[in-house]
Amino acid sequence: MTATTDGGPGAPAPQAPSASTTSAPHPVHVGGAEAAAERAAQRAAAHLLAAQHPDGWWKGDLETNVTMDSEDLLLRQFLGIQDERTTQAAARWIRSLQRDDGSWPTFHSGPGDLSATIEAYVALRLAGDTPEAPHMANASAWVREAGGVVGARVFTRIWLALFGWWRWEDLPELPPEIIYLPKWFPLNIYAFGCWARQTIVPLTVVAAHRPVRPAPFGISELHKDPAQPNPPRPPAPLASWDGLFQRLDRALHLYRKVGVRPLRRTALKACARWIIERQEDDGCWGGIQPPAVYSVIALHLLGYELDHPVVRAGLDSLDRFAVWPDEDTRMIEACQSPVWDTCLATIALADAGVATDHPALVKAVDWMLDEQITKPGDWSVQRPGLQPGGWAFEFHNDNYPDIDDTAEVVLALLRVQHPDPGRVDAAVERAVRWNVGMQSKNGAWGAFDADNTSAFPNRLPFCDFGEVIDPPSADVTAHVVEMLASLGLEDDTHTRRGIDWLLAEQEDNGAWFGRWGVNYIYGTGSAVPALVAAGLPVTHPAVRRAVSWLQSVQNQDGGWGEDLRSYSDQEWIGRGVSTASQTAWALLALLSAGERDSEAVERGVRWLVDTQKTDGSWDEPYFTGTGFPRDFSINYHLYRMVFPLTALGRYARDEPLGVIGNVTKGKAAG
Repeated sequence: MTATTDGGPGAPAPQAPSASTTSAPHPVHVGGAEAAAERAAQRAAAHLLAAQHPDGWWKGDLETNVTMDSEDLLLRQFLGIQDERTTQAAARWIRSLQRDDGSWPTFHSGPGDLSATIEAYVALRLAGDTPEAPHMANASAWVREAGGVVGARVFTRIWLALFGWWRWEDLPELPPEIIYLPKWFPLNIYAFGCWARQTIVPLTVVAAHRPVRPAPFGISELHKDPAQPNPPRPPAPLASWDGLFQRLDRALHLYRKVGVRPLRRTALKACARWIIERQEDDGCWGGIQPPAVYSVIALHLLGYELDHPVVRAGLDSLDRFAVWPDEDTRMIEACQSPVWDTCLATIALADAGVATDHPALVKAVDWMLDEQITKPGDWSVQRPGLQPGGWAFEFHNDNYPDIDDTAEVVLALLRVQHPDPGRVDAAVERAVRWNVGMQSKNGAWGAFDADNTSAFPNRLPFCDFGEVIDPPSADVTAHVVEMLASLGLEDDTHTRRGIDWLLAEQEDNGAWFGRWGVNYIYGTGSAVPALVAAGLPVTHPAVRRAVSWLQSVQNQDGGWGEDLRSYSDQEWIGRGVSTASQTAWALLALLSAGERDSEAVERGVRWLVDTQKTDGSWDEPYFTGTGFPRDFSINYHLYRMVFPLTALGRYARDEPLGVIGNVTKGKAAG
């Protein structure tokens, strides 16, 4: 776990390194690359095997940013359940990530973020840090220089409103009556992505109550002009979408004053039922922290006491998101990724040559089979006749299995010789049928829902942070295509439509956009292996363009890296400090494209070998996972293990992809 940027907290963000096409080439170690890769893979496999839980799963820490820790402390303050040890442990973690300029970033080596800095500042104030302390004075000065509280995102200002630091009247209106909108209506709750709807429904309850629990201090030092903290903004042109939704928000504020009270009361009850029905067995909601936090607040405002079983289970689930790097420091995970980590670890170990009937792999398959979801969830609103059969990302999230995990779990199951092949066959058949049924109209796949593509939710003034819809993406589509091809279904109509969509989505430079990983290296590292597995020859123009792009952005040291700023600044596309996971993604694409003996591959393999630690792992402080492009970034701590091991294993073994294991090809065709 890394708590500082390079050179210490607040060090300037690194410049994008030069690619090999514009700088002197890294000297290539001629000969012995296969043996070195094999030794590195063996060390990595031993390290990964040792990290397996006795129950069969793997889970690495999921590191995001200090808003998770800050909001956890704010929640405890709001509910009156704070305790000194938790508060001080969280404060230590928050302080450790502050930059020298006083701000907090949202990813390693990233620039300061206004909302994250405001939330960190008020959390530290709650922990007892004084405004006069040097690190706090630096933070407040940075906030004022960056525009003050008025420039923060809506979610940050909602947290401030809970404590009287911001006026509820100055926030966008979100009425609970939205729960009644039919699914054909553009702004019904199922028009939002699953993570957004799980957050929005409880937030409508919070916004309806507009609670204020006055804080023990003010935050005037965070306003650019304390006398006028929220100056009036000029209206957007009426003919624009922004102007239309601004006026809709004004109408909703008026509705709050004149609306039918009985309708509001029944809507709040309907929201409460919706929330409670979606609570998971472990007490959480959706397996992610933000909906759980807001659901607890909403239910409490509706009269559910803190010792009520639903609320108590929710609070207990939040404690399970805590990671203690040491006994005095506490970090909050936004989510936990055991299914994702386990299927990727299984693929990595199998591709590195671990016996397909190894007890660790069999145990992992047993655990994954037990995690398959066999009951309908919110996805069935769009696909009411589809039988369930997917996997979720987390330990408990039966309402929201996802297409990406399901595809990768199947690819993992195909690699293992399980003593009960019939059980595996049945699970794969259910999974493939569900994934195929979740294909969107355009031939591609999103993460959680089918055809979740309405442009309207993103226009709401309320939705100024992160993605709120779940359109198809190249990386998810590629994983499904690869899964179908591995089952001998490369000529199936569903597969061919996915291939056509992928080919149409290739960028002019030869890369693919990465929705759930950073960024074009991830998208390209997903798309090329899938297309080749599905039958595209390595001489296909799309494959050759991808190869040329990857070669052009290889770093001088032989690795690959891409900064998160590539989502908003084209200068960063394919550029950044070399990382183990991104180097592996590039290698997986190049290997599948027939480039095993190329200089680029040998240099990339050598980079992985040379940067491996003696215990078989790699350091990777940089964030290479994506929650929301541009807004929410993730450092999956197991990525630094599973992807390098997969790449080294495939290089050392020099075997074709698509190991079928004990599942009959074509049997799962839907």
